Amino acid sequence: MTGYYCPGCGAMRLVNALAHGHVGTAFGFNPLLFLLLPVLGYLYVRWTVLSVQGRPMWSALFRPVAVYSFVGVVAVYWIVRNLPFAHALAP
Repeated sequence: MTGYYCPGCGAMRLVNALAHGHVGTAFGFNPLLFLLLPVLGYLYVRWTVLSVQGRPMWSALFRPVAVYSFVGVVAVYWIVRNLPFAHALAP
């Protein structure tokens, strides 16, 4: 809508490329999300196991320092991927 790439642009193409076994292509669509997939997978598995056990979800990744750091990294990524010299980060 604005012509700028958001931090999530290319996420669906990344998932499609991974589903078809094209890892390098997937990395090119959204490098940040690609690098965060193991973390998101860990959190999903942890949530599932704790839910089955009837325990609440908790992780050190939910502490304020980690959350603010993550938001800062996403904001910097969002800005940098729209700069002319960083065309490699564009989907």
